[in-house]
Amino acid sequence: MTWASWTTRGVFAGRGGVRTAESVLLTGELDVHTTWTEDDRLAHVAVQHSGATEWLTLAGSPAPCPSEEASRALHDAVLLAVRAGGEATLPHPGVTAPAG
Repeated sequence: MTWASWTTRGVFAGRGGVRTAESVLLTGELDVHTTWTEDDRLAHVAVQHSGATEWLTLAGSPAPCPSEEASRALHDAVLLAVRAGGEATLPHPGVTAPAG
């Protein structure tokens, strides 16, 4: 089984924070974690307050994701959405971070 994961710590949520599947609104400094597996071709995205122990599922997760590269692009798009705030959820398919 092939899998990949990324964690970005210390992401400041924009005004309005992010919405979780558990109906919790998280604000402030957050950690974002994305895991992708080749077997199910899904990207699972979780968020937590930085330094906390409990991860919560980002609203809209998991998302179909055809490849490891696509899941990395999704992770980057999630980071942009978290920074934008506005009760951010998982970006729509096809939304990726700008090349940089």
